[in-house]
Amino acid sequence: MNTVALPELESLFARLAAELDKHLRARNIAQPCLVGVQSGGVWVAERLRSALGIDTPCGTLDISFHRDDYGRAGLNPSVRPSQLPWDLAERHVVLVDDVLYTGRTVRAALNEIFDWGRPASVSLAVLLARDGRELPIEASAAGAHIELPPGHHVKLRGPDPLRLELIDARS
Repeated sequence: MNTVALPELESLFARLAAELDKHLRARNIAQPCLVGVQSGGVWVAERLRSALGIDTPCGTLDISFHRDDYGRAGLNPSVRPSQLPWDLAERHVVLVDDVLYTGRTVRAALNEIFDWGRPASVSLAVLLARDGRELPIEASAAGAHIELPPGHHVKLRGPDPLRLELIDARS
């Protein structure tokens, strides 16, 4: 049996904030707009906003209508409208999610973002990037990169308190 140790949450947030700050400075982006994917990405975006001292409120995305498994899995019962409290035109957007796995959630989130307008750029920040990509999508900033055994997933639970949970889907 493989034992998986997940990184400590506070150290993940600190590393992610440092990586994102470095990325934004390198690209000379002073006023990014953080957009969290419901629901874990929203929690991470709010923490990043506070850690980086960003004044602009965070936006939230619900990607339910852009999921590529919509026809097979049906509509998520907790669909909430996306909320972007600013015009996207020529803004630098940081898309934030909790876990980057296959890349399909990010693809759906990009579709939702472009339904709202055409940003100047989109960067991706994730708390955890794990193995198993199915699409050519990588994070601009990540709290950590991990490998999980087959059948294992990691989920951010919250909102209060936030905690990482390792799920063995084989059980």
